[in-house]
Amino acid sequence: MSRVELLSIHGARRAFTKDHAALERASLDLRAGEITALLGASGSGKSTLLRAVAGLEQLDTGEITADGVTWTGPKTFLAPEQRRVGLVFQDYALFPHMTAVENVAFGLTGTDRKSRALDQLRAVELEHKASQYPHELSGGEQQRVALARALAPRPGVVLLDEPFSGLDRRLRGDVRQRTMDVLRAAGTAVLFVTHDAEEALESADQLALMDAGRIIQHGAPQDVWFNPVSETAARLVGDVQVCATIVSQGRAALPIGSVASELDDNTPVTALVRPQGIGLTTEGTLNVTRITYSGPICVVSMEAEDGSSWTAQIPATETINIGDRVGATLNPAFVTLVTKN
Repeated sequence: MSRVELLSIHGARRAFTKDHAALERASLDLRAGEITALLGASGSGKSTLLRAVAGLEQLDTGEITADGVTWTGPKTFLAPEQRRVGLVFQDYALFPHMTAVENVAFGLTGTDRKSRALDQLRAVELEHKASQYPHELSGGEQQRVALARALAPRPGVVLLDEPFSGLDRRLRGDVRQRTMDVLRAAGTAVLFVTHDAEEALESADQLALMDAGRIIQHGAPQDVWFNPVSETAARLVGDVQVCATIVSQGRAALPIGSVASELDDNTPVTALVRPQGIGLTTEGTLNVTRITYSGPICVVSMEAEDGSSWTAQIPATETINIGDRVGATLNPAFVTLVTKN
């Protein structure tokens, strides 16, 4: 089957109870050759949206189209088997009584089904495991067999629901990189659900943030990290410190410094400050209250004169002690000012 060049989700709404909508006017575009990570907390609607794309969940309102063809709409609902979608679930859902190649070949038609399954196992570097059963494979190998099965029918879209969460952390990075390499080589549109910000930032070409059933921000991962549109968006992708302030004379003042702003004077703003953007100097009024080392990084907790708490991430090679009085510098690239809607 031909790949889907553009899959569009527009205004998707799905409510399971009168008082709670799992999806609330969610909109998102997926493009061929791009891996989009859908990042959000538990209960934010991620899996419901993925299931809606797969045809496993109907929408109350909204549309899902693939290259202009309606999959879900007011008068249309294509069954899952008509949607050209490959699925990889968290538990992989392999058949225990089938070998790896039989699992991949399941659902394929034609006399060449076994050779196509072997080709797909070769693509995920598991051709040598073709005759083994799931219980004879490692968690990472089972995940790759599940991926091969999803890609074997040549789907237009591939959907992955928390595909790496069951793996040991030591293996997760390697398996994730291999998986993304295979998906990029396939050239399909990919949507993968995760609650792990590091995983999303490292793996995706596009990052969509989800909260309370809505897509609240969508863009390149680096842009989303450096330019969050709200406190919620900032917290989803990493540590952030929040401070309310007012723009005055072209600057927004914080207890640890100030940053330039093009907003009008007297505009109330919320400053979102990444710990990586706070540098420390040897003299100042900040009281060091805690120091935590994490490999090459030192996380320094401090209290300002107004009682506010701040955290800086600095190289572990720097010398600092609890009780020290230090000053701070702000790198404006790590500070975002947002206004209330």
